[in-house]
Amino acid sequence: MVERETWATRVGFLVAAIGSAVGLGNLWQFPFKTAANGGAAFVVFYLIAVTLIGFPALLAEFVVGRRTRRNVVGAFEDLGGPGWRVVGGVALFTGFWILSYYNVVGGWVLRYVLGSATGAYFDDPGAYLSAVASGPEAVAAQLLFLAMAVGIVAMGIENGIEKATKVMVPSIVVLMLALAAWALTLGGAADGLAYFLSPDVGSLVDNAWTVVPDAVGQAFFTLSLGMGIMVTYASYVGEDDSLPVDGGVIVVSNTLIGVLAGVVVFPILFAEGIDPATSGPTALFEAMAAAFASLPAGRLLGVVFFGVVALAALSSAISLLEVAVSYATDNTDASRPTLAVGAGVVLFLLGLPSALDTGEPGGFSAWFVWFDAIAYKLLLPLSVLLVVVFVGWVLGRDAVAELREGSPGSDGLATVWLWTLRLIVLGGIIVTLRLGIGSLFLAEDAAFFAPF
Repeated sequence: MVERETWATRVGFLVAAIGSAVGLGNLWQFPFKTAANGGAAFVVFYLIAVTLIGFPALLAEFVVGRRTRRNVVGAFEDLGGPGWRVVGGVALFTGFWILSYYNVVGGWVLRYVLGSATGAYFDDPGAYLSAVASGPEAVAAQLLFLAMAVGIVAMGIENGIEKATKVMVPSIVVLMLALAAWALTLGGAADGLAYFLSPDVGSLVDNAWTVVPDAVGQAFFTLSLGMGIMVTYASYVGEDDSLPVDGGVIVVSNTLIGVLAGVVVFPILFAEGIDPATSGPTALFEAMAAAFASLPAGRLLGVVFFGVVALAALSSAISLLEVAVSYATDNTDASRPTLAVGAGVVLFLLGLPSALDTGEPGGFSAWFVWFDAIAYKLLLPLSVLLVVVFVGWVLGRDAVAELREGSPGSDGLATVWLWTLRLIVLGGIIVTLRLGIGSLFLAEDAAFFAPF
């Protein structure tokens, strides 16, 4: 088997993990999920979910990865026996499932970078989205985006992923800060910020049970949980690194960039009189494109904005692809480039329904929405649930011992973390999964049956 790689530096691991988290989940999903779930009310539930559920679950994945230094499937087998391979298998499948349609969105973003430079969408943003979202051109853009991710992963951990994300992540932060500073100067920016950051208590209470699944799912998605990414990345980490400190850096960085994305998007939408609540999943594309089409220097602003989104999307795509390649590398004698290309071919084929379905004019295809709904409402919470059960109730004291490595003086905190995982996190995920299954299979407009 091929010799297992490691991160060249601790900073390299942190930047790569932050890059995985800071992807389309923050720059695309977070604004439109916020708009679809009542604005600031959703932000409150999201922050609670990140703190009480996301952070402890992130540490659980770190513990499994570093303790075994194996791929996501082999890690659970080493710690719990062959029967627990299913936990890693679900995570591997979940990440692969998400990446299949994630690549399609990545292709759209590349098209919007070009469309911004040429002004192609300025006359009719809705028609441009319809042309970009599906059909042969969408397939070609999907293939280009996927080829970029495959190329980086094929170069390895140190020379590929680490070097690429060290450039991508700082670029994302700098450009987002510049965009936010500009967005706050627009007329209507105050209304946009109020919508995004001033919660209505009544809305919090009235919409709690419908907002919670999306808020928890968003926390999982933006922290790259339930997809095997953090287990895989932590398998390359040294014993002297403090997992709680590293996890805290990743969670805080991810959350701040997610909020920063909202500070960019909502002032622009309100300045142009676009209602975020009705723009839905098209907020990043049709709504933002319409805004850039009417703003001074709109072409330049569009290139910068969608360029940032493209970098973020690529940083997450390479982390999702690495999970599958890591598993194959540990279990075959094939070279990393060969395995990366092979995984890319399978992903391309799996993503074809999302790219080819013509869907509704100006919207997303039924198959795309179907893939996304299953990921958010079923696969992600189920995968995280299995990890939490395993780490909290099977690994138990060994998990606490691993968390303490590299973190002197954390004995009490490690014990608190374990019981938080066993009770609060476990309970929260069970409720979330139950609500998600209800909307997916049992509701009057059950999402699972929509394409059929």
